[in-house]
Amino acid sequence: MNPSSPTSTGGPPVRELCPDAGERWTFGFPGGLTAEVHTRGARLHALWVPDRHGTPADVVLSPRDPALTATTARYFGSTVGRYANRIAHGRFSLGTETYRLTTQEDGHSLHGGTDGFDTRLWEAESVHTPEWTGVLLHLRSPDGDQGFPGNLDVTVSCLVGREDELAFSYAAVTDAPTLVNLTNHAYFNLEGEGSGDILGHELAVDASHYTPVDADLIPSGDHLPVAGTAFDLRRPLGIAEALARPGTDGGYDHNFVLSPRADGVLRRAAVLHAPATGRRMEVLTTEPGVQVYSAGQFDGTVLGKSGTPYRAGAGIALETQHFPDSPNRPDDPSTVLLPGDEYRSRTVLRFRTSA
Repeated sequence: MNPSSPTSTGGPPVRELCPDAGERWTFGFPGGLTAEVHTRGARLHALWVPDRHGTPADVVLSPRDPALTATTARYFGSTVGRYANRIAHGRFSLGTETYRLTTQEDGHSLHGGTDGFDTRLWEAESVHTPEWTGVLLHLRSPDGDQGFPGNLDVTVSCLVGREDELAFSYAAVTDAPTLVNLTNHAYFNLEGEGSGDILGHELAVDASHYTPVDADLIPSGDHLPVAGTAFDLRRPLGIAEALARPGTDGGYDHNFVLSPRADGVLRRAAVLHAPATGRRMEVLTTEPGVQVYSAGQFDGTVLGKSGTPYRAGAGIALETQHFPDSPNRPDDPSTVLLPGDEYRSRTVLRFRTSA
């Protein structure tokens, strides 16, 4: 893949066939954002964002070889589901029934199981208006898929706005009680993909509580206050300084509990800022939580689009979501979807520049 910015005419999205990635859709507005989405995994493969001088760079991590999204780069930029994050031991109950899911090597279910939505070939159609341009992606997940009950019909929209916004909207309906928790798993580096690590970025997370986890990253107790801990990011903090705090063990892979809002109302979840380029990304969501993953486990195995190996801290994921293992935690917000109801979720990434 060519990491240089494509020319955006502001016309309808452009569709091309792409080996190992299904279809490649490119869309955006002149002088603003330009996105590239692949239908394999409903995946955000690239996003070109201008810096303070108006020079665009691709700020999304993706493998140089799209075939790696089936293995070592599986979740990069993908839509994950039916259940984003972890379900302990791949087991949950609905009513009087107990369901068992496919599980990964640690014995838990992660991001929908061994063959989640990130592996699927989605159907796509273009959307284009004077203010928004992008794609609608559709998938049917059959009853019993990875152990989840009910046929589930899912629609994900990925749209670029003329005001430098990237919006993800999710909808789903079912014919039997089931679980749904969808998110996008993009890794961002606002200095540009392949430019190095994100330790020089600043991060703020609008959360007064977080979800402590055990060694398997399964919630280990009640939500705890962030005050006085390594998880207090309520004011912008340099990521290098944040990761040096005692208690992070060199990285974040934790769910932060956002302040309650009415259903369907966007709230600010986080702000990521790269002082070196001036790029600033504000994350707004209708979801109750955001998983912050600082990619501390990256080891250089994945070669990025620019040819640079992705090592620890090459990017950061800010996954808006419901909470990990909430199907087994009745005090957490419910992820149950019933027939006749519609699952809806929306996340907006708003880009600006600082002086």
